[in-house]
Amino acid sequence: MNTVSPRIVYMGTPEFAVAPLKNLVENNFNIVGVVTVPDKPSGRGLKVNKSAVKTYVEENLADTPLMQPVSLKDEAFIEQLKSLNADIFIVVAFRMLPEVVWSMPKMGTFNLHGSLLPLYRGAAPINWAIIKGETKSGVTTFLIDHQIDTGNILMQRECPIQERETIGTLYDKLMAIGADLVVETVNGLIKGELVAKPQEGKITAAPKLNKELARIKWDMQDSDQPGCSSAILIDRLVRGLSPYPAATAAMGNQEKQYEFKIFECSIVKPDALENNNTPAGTIHSDSKTYIHVTCADGSVLSLDQIQMAGKKRMHAKEFLMGFRNIETFRFF
Repeated sequence: MNTVSPRIVYMGTPEFAVAPLKNLVENNFNIVGVVTVPDKPSGRGLKVNKSAVKTYVEENLADTPLMQPVSLKDEAFIEQLKSLNADIFIVVAFRMLPEVVWSMPKMGTFNLHGSLLPLYRGAAPINWAIIKGETKSGVTTFLIDHQIDTGNILMQRECPIQERETIGTLYDKLMAIGADLVVETVNGLIKGELVAKPQEGKITAAPKLNKELARIKWDMQDSDQPGCSSAILIDRLVRGLSPYPAATAAMGNQEKQYEFKIFECSIVKPDALENNNTPAGTIHSDSKTYIHVTCADGSVLSLDQIQMAGKKRMHAKEFLMGFRNIETFRFF
């Protein structure tokens, strides 16, 4: 538990940002304000979607000022922030702050990032660590400066990436580790024990995910990792996007075409192959239990859990019970 309670303004949006806020509250830190994104209407009924952070604040910090500025440079927002007289700003999965904001508190503004910086700077660090086949990840707290994810490091914690890790499982692990690291960082700042250090080592990017990146390419290659089979790279992509937003693929023949999301797959061992000297996207199946797809380099992937557009998620066996003549189709 903290010995001296600084005045903290907390900024964040998704579930990943809720865990550190909850940990700060449970350790009796003085949260004097929370900033999150504006509510967004969605769907035909224009249902209002609130951020996970806003939901937590409404349920647990009802008396704490909650700010949802459209612009972080809005003068009224800036004045409200100043009036809170905060000692520290903490940022977790939020937006890039203008200098007028991050330079405001006397003890600084620090961010919690889901990687071991300078590895995987950007919007999707947890996804890309899996997609690129890393064996470890972690979280970093660092002081915000003028550029994205470049500030001096305060603290880091490592986390191993298991062989069959997915974004879902790694996200949960890093969320818990990050929640503890935020509290440790605040306590370290209070006691004057932390020395911010410049980022050193290899710099890699973690760009925002989009539909093109999520699309499976059966001839997938990685210039940074020569020798990795297409099946290995696709398997990493699937795990790095499962369960959300999920890798996508299309299957068709001369008559029909179907869109899929792929949630689970596995690499087929060579001795289990009937024939892998076939074009990329060729489907091999017994029509009962398995769906194997040939990649361009001859490696083969088993699609173990899939979802056809408009249908529920299914394991291959369940899907094949209602889908006939799958070998007349191919993925492309």
